[in-house]
Amino acid sequence: MAAYRRILLKLSGEVLAGTNRFGIDADRVSSLASELASVARKDVQLGLVVGGGNFFRGVSAAAQHMDRVAADQMGMLATVINGIALQDALEKQGMPTRVMTAIQMNQIAEPYIRRRAIRHLEKGRIVIFVAGTSNPYFSTDTAATLRALEIGAEVIAKATRVNGVYDKDPMTDSSAVMFPSITFQEVLEKQLRIMDASAVAMCRDNKMSIQVFNLTVEGNIMRMAMGEAVGTLIHA
Repeated sequence: MAAYRRILLKLSGEVLAGTNRFGIDADRVSSLASELASVARKDVQLGLVVGGGNFFRGVSAAAQHMDRVAADQMGMLATVINGIALQDALEKQGMPTRVMTAIQMNQIAEPYIRRRAIRHLEKGRIVIFVAGTSNPYFSTDTAATLRALEIGAEVIAKATRVNGVYDKDPMTDSSAVMFPSITFQEVLEKQLRIMDASAVAMCRDNKMSIQVFNLTVEGNIMRMAMGEAVGTLIHA
């Protein structure tokens, strides 16, 4: 039996690129969709927030010379592309899916309406939230926290390329030590950059736990949903 009834899963755009540095890897997206569909079939209601780094990193050099608002708007549009790709892969798995966007684009996706999103989840549909909050200067971490609170998720599942939260960057320092659990305040005080500080503070203030785990390990989404000890739990 699943440990959670409703989960908000935060995915980075780079996850969809697979072994590539840019764009979308169809095999990786298909594999991810298969895992997500398996979790949803356990009567877990899934909301997804996906980043846009797999596209935006490719133009990051140009964006350094751009107005911040314009650059952020490009990033929001990249998340829409990723959301549509995920929707297509999920529906090929037989899983009804809705893409809901914070920026109106009615020919492509539904506008984000909180009550409608909750209704989709209650009907067993996976909901993919794209275009961030529609505002510049806010990351997709903040968007994920906002959507999780709005839809009444029980946990934010932050999927990464490492096993959890470490005291140092494990990608560059082999002496890094992983925390099995840690408080929001400790994350902020130690300046651990697993999520934006504003998103962590919002979770702390609203007592919304964050489960950080390694998405590259097959089956970890299911293990997290079933409540197994995987990754790091950030809690009040």
